[in-house]
Amino acid sequence: MKQAGFPLGILLLFWVSYVTDFSLVLLIKGGALSGTDTYQSLVNKTFGFPGYLLLSVLQFLYPFIVDPENVFIGRHFIIGLSTVTFTLPLSLYRNIAKLGKVSLISTGLTTLILGIVMARAISLGPHIPKTEDAWVFAKPNAIQAVGVMSFAFICHHNSFLVYSSLEEPTVAKWSRLIHMSIVISVFICIFFATCGYLTFTGFTQGDLFENYCRNDDLVTFGRFCYGVTVILTYPMECFVTREVIANVFFGGNLSSVFHIVVTVMVITVATLVSLLIDCLGIVLELNGVLCATPLIFIIPSACYLKLSEEPRTHSDKIMSCVMLPIGAVVMVFGFVMAITNPQDCTHGQEMFYCFPDNFSLTNTSESHVPQTTQLSILNISIFQ
Repeated sequence: MKQAGFPLGILLLFWVSYVTDFSLVLLIKGGALSGTDTYQSLVNKTFGFPGYLLLSVLQFLYPFIVDPENVFIGRHFIIGLSTVTFTLPLSLYRNIAKLGKVSLISTGLTTLILGIVMARAISLGPHIPKTEDAWVFAKPNAIQAVGVMSFAFICHHNSFLVYSSLEEPTVAKWSRLIHMSIVISVFICIFFATCGYLTFTGFTQGDLFENYCRNDDLVTFGRFCYGVTVILTYPMECFVTREVIANVFFGGNLSSVFHIVVTVMVITVATLVSLLIDCLGIVLELNGVLCATPLIFIIPSACYLKLSEEPRTHSDKIMSCVMLPIGAVVMVFGFVMAITNPQDCTHGQEMFYCFPDNFSLTNTSESHVPQTTQLSILNISIFQ
């Protein structure tokens, strides 16, 4: 919302969700047309080894930059401990269906975090000064916003794994599941984005939790819940990376020993990356434009256009012809803009409005609110 402009951001969010819905169904249709049951085999049959290699690189890299626990005090110790205690054991599962209950817990915690963000929009939002351009319709960084939104909706890299775990999987059943999931997801994203942006407007950070003060106990609990959701979600990403390694180097099958070795290797490298990076915004942007955009916009469209024998005027082909060049534009220009104009990052430092006379904007009494607000405005002039 900060990058695109609030009204345009809402429209783009709906558009990206629609494209994601369409491309996920298109992906499984492509698998049915080619007689394949994995993303890699679909691309391999459609574009040969060069396409297979490119997709393998994209699928392999994506899970290495989605481990964003970067708010807690002593984050290195906590990330290491949680990885060994929870993430690694969950990632050792061979059947992705066994993570269904874990995913349900993660979804429940996401809803809880959303409730915290909504509560703070009501209690904290009125006391955070709004930036001058907070309500303009569109901003020049909209392409970067599309990259971040693509990151939020990407699940194509493990779609075949989930599809194969369904009882009696069919394209029609998959389509119904995807439609329902995308509708729920887009509304969760809209509530998160709207409440977060309405609270902080132009001061919104790439990681929304960096906007809240450290002495806000409710938000600290939200940070804890967010860390748990990452721990519970990451094993699904590990499945994809491990599958890529198994297909490329081991003919698609891993022995028990190599299954453990590869999993430990993937988790170790990913954890090291997360320990070295403390800015979530640039991670979301680069991952969105370099990995999520081709996996959502470009590759499913290209595969379907090459495999389908439908007439050129068929709606699926028309939509694919639109998605493919748009994806290429977002990927190229989004990458350039992410490098030249990255999102703000506090590197763990508290925001300026958390300091006036050591008052907490979230735990203060009503009698202190006017004074705190005035001090915040004073701090803005110093900050600028």
